[in-house]
Order: sequence, then C-alpha cells, then structure tokens
Amino acid sequence: MIKYLLRRFLGWLLMIVVATNITFFLAWGFLNPRNNFVGRRPPLSEEQIVNLLEPRNLSDTVPIWERWWNWFSSILFHWDWGVSPTGGSINEQISYRMWVSAELVLGATIIMTVLGIALGVYTASRQYKLADRIGQGTSIITMNINVIVAALGLVLLAIAFNDLVGVRVFYVTGASSKGVEGFFPVLIDKLQHITLPTIALVITGYAGTHFLQRSLLLDNINADYVRTARAKGLTKQQAIRKHALRTSLIPVATQVAFSIPGIFTGAILTESIFAWNGMGKYFIETITKSDINGVVAVAAFSAVMVAIGAILSDIIVVVLDPRVRVS
Repeated sequence: MIKYLLRRFLGWLLMIVVATNITFFLAWGFLNPRNNFVGRRPPLSEEQIVNLLEPRNLSDTVPIWERWWNWFSSILFHWDWGVSPTGGSINEQISYRMWVSAELVLGATIIMTVLGIALGVYTASRQYKLADRIGQGTSIITMNINVIVAALGLVLLAIAFNDLVGVRVFYVTGASSKGVEGFFPVLIDKLQHITLPTIALVITGYAGTHFLQRSLLLDNINADYVRTARAKGLTKQQAIRKHALRTSLIPVATQVAFSIPGIFTGAILTESIFAWNGMGKYFIETITKSDINGVVAVAAFSAVMVAIGAILSDIIVVVLDPRVRVS
C-alpha cells in the first residue's frame, strides 16, 4: 500500500510540474502585465514601464526562455513564486488565501457530503414513499437555486434577524473581525462570519450527492449479494448498512474527493458576495490584472488539490472495498 501510494505521489508530482510549466507559457500568450500601467495620469513612458516590470521578471522585452528559467529556478531553489505586476508577493497571497478558502470550503464540503449521503440512504430505503418524494422534490428545488440567489436571500434573512433580536448574530461580509482576541471570542467570531456562506454552499451543493447516493444504493439493494444477506435473516436496514451501503459509497467518495479542487477555486460568487478573500476571488483578480505569476500559482495550487483528491480517492476505495486490498 505504501509503495503504491508513493508511486502515485511521484506520478502526480510529475503531472503538477508539467501542468504548471505549460500554464506559465499559456499565461504569457494571453496576458499582458503592461495593462496595469496603461491609462495612468501622468502616462508612463516605455522605458519607465520596462524598468518597473523587468526586475519583477514580467517584461516581454526579455526572451521567454530567460523569463521561464528565472521563474522556475526561483521556485526550485528558493520556493519563490514571484511578484505581481504591482510588486505584491505571490507567496504571501497564496499562503493567506488558501487558508481563508479552506475554512469555508472544507467545512461546507463535509456538511454537504454527510447531508447528501444521509438523504440518499434515507430516501433509497423508502423508495417512492412520501419521504422519498419530499426529499427528491426538495433536492430538485435546491439544485436549481443559483448560488447568488441563495446567498443574497440568506443575507436579507440575516439582516432581518439581526434587527429583530437587536444584536448582530450573523455577519454578512468578511471572514473575521479585527481586534478580536482569545480562543472563545475568536471561535464565536469565526462562526458568526462563516455560517451564512457555508449554508449557501450546502444548500446549492448537497443535492448532487443525494441523487448519486440514492441511485447507486437502489442499484445495490437489488443485487444478488444483498438478497442473499436478507435471505440469511438480516433485515432490510441491516442488509443496506452492512453490504449495499459500503459498495455504493465508493463512487460517491471518489466524486467528493475530486470535487474539492474545483470548490477551492470555484467558490467565486460565494466569496464575492460575502467578501471572503479566498482562492476563487484571487483567481479572478489575477486574470483581470494580468498577474501572470499569480495565475500560474493558482493553477499549481489547483493541480496539487487534484493530486490530493486522487490519492484520497485511492485510500477511500481501499478502505471501502476489501477486494482492492486483497489484490
């Protein structure tokens, strides 16, 4: 198992290096750092723009291969991902924003996964009954609610609730408040800020897991090995829990593991509405500002998340399916 995971790790490491280097050349083909200095008053001369960009390894007057080697060697030997066209450190931005996104994304992913699986199991074991139809109807509605609508609706409800109780229970913007100190005050402040965006992500995201888990479980409930287990004396719920559920969880767990990278950089609308300076919002900012080093760093981060998701998927499959472990 350890040797297998090590081989997988090395394979994904090579993929990350290749993908990141390709992204570097693609970014230079479509983005122009000079755009950050166009339209300034007073206007900057060509020489002034070059003098600003060249020390930051962002001047197109330098050959592309020289730019690439300066960028790659800085990462390889110093773990320095460069600076933005305006001089901001990419390392500082990524190291800050990845944890902001992690606070939001990981919690929401866990909740929506547990909720989706629980609803999938509950409705599948009660196929075509009232609970199943209500569960499916609710999930269809939430699946078709745009995250912007859900987020703005939650903001309006939170403001109305705060006004009703006369105390600010929920914060509608920002990831934290300034000047808060102490473990419990910081924890409470964090919960007040994270509740609304987490609910928005969960409401609009759990339905996919619900329908997938329900469909897979229904296929396995009617399988021969489940019928054999029931014939040996197990109740329907026991047969589902001990046999059908384990098998049906494998595709769901795999999907969730691979969805984490997309959620990290894809929660753009949620982060924008609630003013969370996470990876999704930063990704859009790097593109609009022609921040080539930032775009490449975000791409590298996404590739690392994909690799982590793939390795987690392999581990989950081995845990859930004994046949893989034996082979």
